[in-house]
Amino acid sequence: MTPTQAIWRSLAALTLTVVLAGCNEARNPGYQGWVEADMIFVSPDESGRVTKLDVREGDEVKPGDRLYSVDDDLQQANLNQNKATLANAQQSYDRAASLSKTGSGTQATLDSAVSGLRVAEAQVATSQTRLARRIGYAPIAGAVQQIYFREGETVPAQRPVLSIMPPGNMKVRFYVSEVDLPKLAIGDKVQVTCDNCSPDLTARIYFIATTAEYTPPVIYSLDERNKLVYLVQARPSRPDALRVGQPISVFLNPKTPVADKR
Repeated sequence: MTPTQAIWRSLAALTLTVVLAGCNEARNPGYQGWVEADMIFVSPDESGRVTKLDVREGDEVKPGDRLYSVDDDLQQANLNQNKATLANAQQSYDRAASLSKTGSGTQATLDSAVSGLRVAEAQVATSQTRLARRIGYAPIAGAVQQIYFREGETVPAQRPVLSIMPPGNMKVRFYVSEVDLPKLAIGDKVQVTCDNCSPDLTARIYFIATTAEYTPPVIYSLDERNKLVYLVQARPSRPDALRVGQPISVFLNPKTPVADKR
């Protein structure tokens, strides 16, 4: 074999190795998962009819922004009643205090008037709080994700009128097999890919399940599923580039497994 032929054979072998490595890499689908978010649900304390919506789905809100109003007729009537009770209690207290100063009244009568006045003041404060809470305000910054009750509809007590999605509550969920579990650790950065997404998306692992599952509830699988899998969750570095429910693939940064280090 001539030196030239040896060189060409070496180049051909190197090219074949690169091609095969590329094929193996292309066949690696990564860990299949999806995007979820922890929504913030805003609801009234008491049932009522929605009288006004101040936002629409997709609107960005800041803490303290007005979101909706619920009818407050009953709460206003209750406040008026308690204000009348407070006025009567104030009169009783003033009378008892005046009699106590002149020595015509007893200490027991004055103590009873003081107690009645404090109870009436507390009832007014409670009614004012109930009335104020008929207006819903944004507790956190984010985007209005979904509106469940529209104007004119009656919302039950503690049922959400709408939901808000804070960007920091976006998360990536995927499952790994028991064999690959030693490759992961809390705080590890992983690469996230999806259809027509930016190539530089990453996420940082913040949760690894300690209990195995035989079948994950939702999974976008390209190959056969492993029978024993563990849930892993990570916070994306750019949550604005992802959408809730979007299927994604997760790739680990290569490193030495913990078992091998030991």
